[in-house]
Amino acid sequence: MDKKTIQKIIENVGGENNIKKVWHCMTRLRFDLKDDSLINHEEIKALKDVMGEQLNNDQYQIILGTNVSAYYEAVSEELGKSDDTPETSDSPDKKKGFISRLLDIVSGVFGPVVPAIAGAGMIKGLLAGLIALDILSEDTQTVAILDLIASSVFHFLPFFLAVSAARIFKTNEYLALAVAGGFMYPTLMNAAQEGNISSFSFIGMPIPVIDYSASIIPIILSIWALSHIHKWVDKFMPNVLKTVFTPTVTLFIAIPVALIIGGPLGNYVGIGLAHFVDLLFDISPVLAGIVVGGIRPIAIVFGMHHALTPVALQNFATSGFDMLMPMFFMTNMAIAGATLAMFFKLKNKKDKSIALSAAVSAFLGITEPALFGVLIKYKKAFIACTIGSSIAATFFAVFGVRIYGYILSSIVSLVAYVGPYFTYAIIGIIIAIGVSFLLTYILERRKRA
Repeated sequence: MDKKTIQKIIENVGGENNIKKVWHCMTRLRFDLKDDSLINHEEIKALKDVMGEQLNNDQYQIILGTNVSAYYEAVSEELGKSDDTPETSDSPDKKKGFISRLLDIVSGVFGPVVPAIAGAGMIKGLLAGLIALDILSEDTQTVAILDLIASSVFHFLPFFLAVSAARIFKTNEYLALAVAGGFMYPTLMNAAQEGNISSFSFIGMPIPVIDYSASIIPIILSIWALSHIHKWVDKFMPNVLKTVFTPTVTLFIAIPVALIIGGPLGNYVGIGLAHFVDLLFDISPVLAGIVVGGIRPIAIVFGMHHALTPVALQNFATSGFDMLMPMFFMTNMAIAGATLAMFFKLKNKKDKSIALSAAVSAFLGITEPALFGVLIKYKKAFIACTIGSSIAATFFAVFGVRIYGYILSSIVSLVAYVGPYFTYAIIGIIIAIGVSFLLTYILERRKRA
């Protein structure tokens, strides 16, 4: 990666003046642009390291793989601004639809947090596997510290989400952290854990006692409310008093609003989402498997796979386990299987090299190189991986395979399934890889030059 490549990216998305916001997730550089018609798609595709690009729901995405963080830093440095730079009031904005705005919020809030969640989740999965195999004892201080490393991100997730939500809603990050601190303060947390009282009274209004550790929707709703409260207070505050009294009044209003309205409302919404997933499985595990496994590959292609992340995390918070993440695991294995089949079908050395490295990445949980570098080019292979994903996910759903902590959906995460679901996990991996590999090999009958 060099400065010239970065300049070409900026130039071919319409130039610096066309960029309203830039941010990234684990593999994609994402742009919010003023005028999407200024994008030079072919020039972007031709750039080194670019695995694919697309305009989806008014969000332009450049797929760069695991090197995306370095590209983001370089683009931000070249632009002289970060992803929380306020938009100018005279920028020609266009009204986005509800789905587009929702996807922007979900990807914007969770994208930056995913590396911390994935890293902690992997440690959590490895720890669970080592304990299940009796390599480590649960009662040791070593395990206590390892659990601290693995669980701290999830326990204090409201703080992480507060920062990224503040950037999306364009409000002060430190005020957002203060709101998260209100949720996580010992007065409320201890009361929730002890269970002696159901609510506090604040100037005659009830504050429900809820354990907000690992919660998602309450903090996002509350930071959205904070952004409006902060703007409203700042608008009416005299300039000479703004430095001290704008944050004072903002916090005095925002934290009670979060504790009285935003937190409880978000908590009920989260519980409702978790119950909806449970209901889907109760109605028909087969239907759940077909739907989740079938839509997952195309959701990744369009960058919408983060949409279910809040549901999975909410399941962990409310139920202590989740049944969606295991199905995501099956999708990644199906993508790896189909891509590996294309390695044997392709004749060109460069294409074979791309397919092999993409398959390895998919096995390790990063699927964009496989999807954009291989499977999108060969539609039958993409169909094969979707079928493999659906069948394997349905198998998991029927046998109720679940996981007890967020973990990156990679072959390494298999250790997290050691226990009652380990046999099913092994069989599911064989189904996902085997079905997608065989179908791809059969459907792509001719060797590809």
